Order: sequence, then structure tokens, then C-alpha cells
Amino acid sequence: MSTRNPHQILQEIFGYSAFRGAQQAIVEHVAAGGDALVLMPTGGGKSLCYQVPALLRDGVAIIVSPLIALMQDQVDALQQLGVRAAFLNSSLDADAARAVLSRMHRGELDMLYVAPERLLLPNFLSTLEQIESGPGLALFAIDEAHCVSQWGHDFRPEYRGLTVLHERFPKVPRIALTATADAPTRAEIVERLALEDARQFVSSFDRPNIRYRVTQKANARQQLEAFLEAEHPNDAGIVYCLSRKKVEETAAWLKERGWDALPYHAGLDAATRNANQRRFLREEGIIMVATVAFGMGIDKPNVRFVAHLDLPKSMEGYYQETGRAGRDGLPANAWMAYGLGDVVSMRQMLDSGDAPEERKRVERRKLDALLGFCESTACRHQTILRYFGEEHPGDCGQCDNCLQPVDTWDATQAAQMALSCVYRTGQRFGVVHLIDVLLGKKTEKIAQFNHHTLSTYGIGEALNQAQWSSVFRQLVAGGFLEADMAAYGGLKLAEAARPVLKGQQEVWLRRDVEPARRKSSKAERGAMAREAYAGANDDPLWQALKDKRMALAREQGVPPYVIFHDSTLLEILNRRPQTLDEMAQISGVGQAKLMRYGDAFLEVLEG
Repeated sequence: MSTRNPHQILQEIFGYSAFRGAQQAIVEHVAAGGDALVLMPTGGGKSLCYQVPALLRDGVAIIVSPLIALMQDQVDALQQLGVRAAFLNSSLDADAARAVLSRMHRGELDMLYVAPERLLLPNFLSTLEQIESGPGLALFAIDEAHCVSQWGHDFRPEYRGLTVLHERFPKVPRIALTATADAPTRAEIVERLALEDARQFVSSFDRPNIRYRVTQKANARQQLEAFLEAEHPNDAGIVYCLSRKKVEETAAWLKERGWDALPYHAGLDAATRNANQRRFLREEGIIMVATVAFGMGIDKPNVRFVAHLDLPKSMEGYYQETGRAGRDGLPANAWMAYGLGDVVSMRQMLDSGDAPEERKRVERRKLDALLGFCESTACRHQTILRYFGEEHPGDCGQCDNCLQPVDTWDATQAAQMALSCVYRTGQRFGVVHLIDVLLGKKTEKIAQFNHHTLSTYGIGEALNQAQWSSVFRQLVAGGFLEADMAAYGGLKLAEAARPVLKGQQEVWLRRDVEPARRKSSKAERGAMAREAYAGANDDPLWQALKDKRMALAREQGVPPYVIFHDSTLLEILNRRPQTLDEMAQISGVGQAKLMRYGDAFLEVLEG
């Protein structure tokens, strides 16, 4: 065991003066040889929970990660701190892999990152047995542990084999970590990884620095650009789309409009994916337009926004994807454009899949929870936390519903009109035609089907087209209407519609607000950007510090945040240290980084 205590390692190596939340309890438990299951939100400091005990215990720590493309950056970051770290995956040639194994046999590694497929190879497990009886195994860290769950959205079959760690190395402590897991997924992690006796550490899932906003789709691309212009003119962020085609079209459109946007999806060749990911991690202000193939384990702390142009599949997916914003603790945005088409297409996708019916039921419940979140008039933070079994003390003041409370209205009569129109037209038409009937429009389609003779023709003129669209969207999201696969997405009545039509149940809906007017200039920054950087963007010294960071990063071939996080750079800007001793007091400046970069940044401050 190390002669240093956890606080000394935290301060001297990582540059932090105190642990956050449950970190200290987790570190002490694992360092003492205990197994642990850690549920902690992205940006909550999960890595320290295994990195500090890895340095406290004798031997090498084995970190199991599914993210081959990101191991390099994780190892780069540790090496910047003076930690003896390496990775072993398919990107290394035979000579490089042998060199890593030789270092491990000689006891020259503190941490080794390895993919689960590599770890499960018989010869590698035999190597680990040799290491255990030689230099020693400090611990096993199983990152992204939710990958073991067949109900999860990131299921990796090879994770099921990780029970071998408990079977072959019973004396080596294991720590399994994930940023998102509802109760069923948590139970499956425990069962599949044989962690029944492990101590569970469940941190708050709240991300108070993230501002959640859901806006009704009008023209999603233009709405996205208005959001970017107003609040993130120069920031890094991620835009999620459901299909590969939409990813490429959106990235190309943004690029034409002057944004530094790149596409990422599983259909691109590996070289393109890796090049785009590398640019996103190592440059400033890149927008990645991606499917969910991008993001798990992305360690870029200054992602200032995550935008969704399509509905995610579940609350877990939404929470994990939005959690990639603001990992540095500074304010960030989670923005989503959402419409009736999203609801219909997601339900169709679930129903038409070839998954077993049991799986479909689980997925429908997850989607319904997300739809409830989208349509909710309550605090977004409260709604998310309630889903994960946690209570929020009060309104957050950091979401659209708290900042601009939404009105509700008694939509019972409108709902009855809409449901009746669906019934009388034969339960096979889409929402555009149904609204035309309610508004009494004279279209060829209405004439073709004699729908101008129906009792519902023209009875809805008190509402306009946008208001009726909102009514139908909320009736579908609320389970009163559902898409009929046989009718190519036409709407049909669900069982829940019966008491509404009979006048036995009231329906209250949220009153959609009018879309905000488009901002006129990229230079115009919104409140979030001003709040996040407290005027730093207008300070020439801030740009000079970022330029120095970028120059040092390029010299060493690492991402800028590996040198210093934005939060550390902001503290340097605001506190203006004059000496190395004063620089050492800045959060995130450990001894290795102080010796390596302290003078360079002091020169910038003096200049």
C-alpha cells in the first residue's frame, strides 16, 4: 500500500483540495479491498473513484472500458499527471502490445486500460494470474457497467463474461461504474457481474448546471441555428439525429451556414469516424452531428450544449446523451425540438421491430416516460430525478418550465372533437388530413372521401392549425391515440379514449408557447453563455490563456482539456496567480502540471 493518504494523492497528483460527494467513501472502501457499484452522473467524478485507490494499492489497476477510440486520450491525461498509465487494444501493433505487457510484468504500470474482448482472451487472463503473483493486481474497474444489461441501450454481450474476474481473482477488489441505470438495470448489473456483496454508492442524478429545454418543432434546422446563434456561437457541442441520412444532411447544412460541423455515425468508415472524433476532442468549437453511436465515454469537459433534432428512445438515453454537456460543472444547455412525427415514428419503430414482446413492453414504458417528460409542465429536473427514484427539493430555476411556467387549459372538448374525428373518418388518416376536416377545409382528399359530410367537418374552427397539431401531439403522447401500422401511420383510438368520448374524464393539456423570434447575429450571446463565462469571452486575456493551452496541446498531440479544463483556466483568469505557489492553489493544478506548465501560464498573465 502507498504511504500517502487519499487526500495527499488527490492534491498532489490531481490538483484538487477536496473530494466531492461520495468520492471519499468510495475511495476508502475500494482501497481497503471492498467491492463497489458506483452510480454517479456524468461529470460527477467517477474516474477518481478508481484512479485514487489504484494509486493507493500495490500493483497495477486494470480498467475495463468498451471505448477503444478514447483510451488514448484517457491515458494521455493520466500521463500528464505523472501517472504510469497505458492501454492495450487492437489499435496497437504486436511490438507495441508486447512492450506494454513487459512494462506490466516489470511492475512499471499503475493503470492499464483494456477492452473487454481483450481481457477475456485466455492468454490475457493467464497473464493477469502471473501479474497477481508478481507485481500484483491493485483492482479491477469496470467502466460503463450498464453495458451488461440486455435491457439497456448500450448492451455489449462481452460484458457478460466479466464474472470471470470474480471467479479467477476473488481477492482483487472490483469497482463497477455507470452514469445511468434505473432500478431494473441496476439489479441486472449486480446479478450479471456477481456484485451481490458489493457496497452500492448511488449519488444524486441531478445535473444542476444543465438547463433543459424542449421546444415544439416548426422548422427544426432553423430553430437549431437560432439556438446556436443566440447562445453558442463559438462553443463545442453535439447534435443528435435518429438516422444516418439526417446526420449527414444536417452536418452538411450547418457547414454551408458557416458552422464547423462534422458527421458521425456507424455507417462511416472507421478512419473517417476516428478523424472526426479526434478533431472534436482536440479542437475548440467543433459541432458533432451524430447518431447515438457517438458519445459514450466522451471525456471532453467543455461540451457546452447537446441538442436533439429527434426524440431519443428512452429517459435513460436522453439522460445519458444530455449528460455529455457541462462535465466541467459550468452551465450547459440540453435543447430538444420535438413534434408529433417523433412520437409516431418512435412508436412505429418499436412496434415493427423483431424484439420479443416482453422487450417491446419494456421499451414502450421507457418511451412513454420520455414523452411524459416532453409534455410535462413540471420542473424538468424534478421529472428526471423522479424517474430514477430520487426526489428534487424544489423548482430548479434552470429549465424552460421553471423559467417560463407553462399554462394548461381544459382541452376536454377539443380532445372529444379530435377523437371523434379520428373515429368518424375510419381510424386510418394522418394528422394533417384530420386537422383539415376539423377546420372545414375544401381539399381534394376531403372531397374524395366525402369527409365534408361528416358531423366533425368544420367543428374545430375555434382553434388554428398549430393549436390542433399540439392537441393531436399530446393525445398521442398521452396514449389516447396511437399510430396504426396497417394504415401507414394513420391514427386510431386507444382504449384510453373511451372515457374521454363518453364524457367521463377531463383532459388538460399544456398550452404551447409561440416559438421565439430568431436572433440576428452570431455575435449576440444568450444568458447562458454570459453566465457560463462571466464575461471571459470579452476578455483578451481569456483568449490568450486558451491560445497558450492550444499551443501546448498541439506540441504534445493531446486535447486542450488534457492540459487544463476550462474551469481551471477560468480560475486562473479570475484569480491571476503571480507565483508558482499561488498557481498551485488553483483547482486542477497538481504537482506534475505545475512543474510542466506553471511558468508558461504565468508568462501569459504577466504579458
